[in-house]
Amino acid sequence: MGKERLYLYDTTLRDGQQTQGVQFSTAEKQQIAKTLDALGVDYIEGGWPGANPTDSAFFEAAPETRAKMTAFGMTKRAGRSAENDDVLAAVLNAGTGSVCIVGKSHDFHVETALGISLEENTANIAQSISHIVGQGREALFDAEHFFDGYKSNPDYAVACCLAALEAGARWIVLCDTNGGTLPQEIRAITSAVIKAGIPGDRLGIHTHNDTENAVAGSLAAVEAGARQVQGTLNGLGERCGNANLTTLIPTLMLKEPFVSQFETGVTREALKTLTQASRLLDEILNRVPMKQAAYVGASAFAHKAGLHASAILKDPTTYEHIDPEVVGNARVIPMSNQAGQSNLRRRLAEAGIEVAKDNPALPRILEEIKAREDRGYTYDSAQASFELLARRELGQLPQFFEVKRYKVTVERRKNKYDRMVSLSEAVVVVKVDGEKKLSVSESMDEAGNDRGPVNALAKALAKDLGRYQAAIDDMRLVDFKVRITQGGTEAVTRVIIDSEDGQGRRWSTVGVSANIVDASFEALLDAITWKLARDGGQI
Repeated sequence: MGKERLYLYDTTLRDGQQTQGVQFSTAEKQQIAKTLDALGVDYIEGGWPGANPTDSAFFEAAPETRAKMTAFGMTKRAGRSAENDDVLAAVLNAGTGSVCIVGKSHDFHVETALGISLEENTANIAQSISHIVGQGREALFDAEHFFDGYKSNPDYAVACCLAALEAGARWIVLCDTNGGTLPQEIRAITSAVIKAGIPGDRLGIHTHNDTENAVAGSLAAVEAGARQVQGTLNGLGERCGNANLTTLIPTLMLKEPFVSQFETGVTREALKTLTQASRLLDEILNRVPMKQAAYVGASAFAHKAGLHASAILKDPTTYEHIDPEVVGNARVIPMSNQAGQSNLRRRLAEAGIEVAKDNPALPRILEEIKAREDRGYTYDSAQASFELLARRELGQLPQFFEVKRYKVTVERRKNKYDRMVSLSEAVVVVKVDGEKKLSVSESMDEAGNDRGPVNALAKALAKDLGRYQAAIDDMRLVDFKVRITQGGTEAVTRVIIDSEDGQGRRWSTVGVSANIVDASFEALLDAITWKLARDGGQI
């Protein structure tokens, strides 16, 4: 017997955009839509046309997709016909083959928020769906606050869904709008809805993460019979977010009982792009990816303890529930003061450094790591700096350039508008191939704002490295973290810098000093040196 089809509905561009602080441009929406389509989702909810200019502009320039592009809106308003409701018309005018409308299914919201009778509400739902279907479109009905409504008045909540179904809706989507319904309740209520006459293959689930149960609730609904799952990349969404498709997709494809029972539009090959898709979204949002994110996080397959690393070397399944490559991620063996030689050899091998077991440098590297971490360094989260430390000890790190001196000044002065402004300036002198090069840089951005002394240092250091310059031109700093370790008069500053290049590689470096500028410069030096070492230093 063949597998059942399970449909994936992405609402990153609509519900995800309701995340506090998130606002996509039209170009960003286009980029995300193409990524989602390549991944293999079945529906892409592009936004609410007419609700804001960006959403309307997106539908005018939406990319061609295999996935069904879907416009979102609401049921017609009371006192108007579906044909004469301008809000509903704006949704239909987007020209999408699929249209999803949200309507009330909780009696409390109908009578209190809308101020209409229960009968008027079900009539609005039916007439809106009928109008959409009459236009030759596929209709989806989002039953807002369904689970709360069911617990308050089950007959009425189901009646709203039946009204949409009988009017021709392809999908009835049960929404846990407030995110407070627990998985066991979702499973029981979804089963009850199916028994009430709504087939599971016409039923979807839309959960929110206010109890950290959105993924579990979605899986419970699928187990109960629902055959469409809604969510967002990285769990974006109102308040605590929506069900995280970045977690749901691999769980449905790799874990029992789902893998044996269902197939989705995502192929095993496309699944390998999941980590990349997740990080692309964070890049667009200019935020640091969550390292502990399931499947796709940078720490999802990180093995710090020496006992774990030793076992991983023998058989990765000892401490990994899946092969990280299946989702496009990678195994990490961090270096720290807990590390043993198993960690060390594995991490060196991953960096392309072959070392014999009896190499006397191995214990020296471990001792150096432990000594430096005692002074405030961390190689757990600065893998690139660890690699450079090891290469130096092994005599495998060329000296690409030498820093002769550097200076940073910060000037605070009044401008011509009598406002106090800052200006940071850095001077760096390096020696490359026997030639001294002096570089000066300010930290002013395009808007005329001072980005600080570290920014000035980074720009000056990367300004002229002679024959190595082309190798670092595609580098950029993506995150800068500062922590004060120890305390009192013994306090030191630890700086961790995350860098990225045009190939999509990300690496982290660390610097430690009582002086934040010195610590930052050390981390910057390591970032550039790692890039040159990885690219061979030859242009």
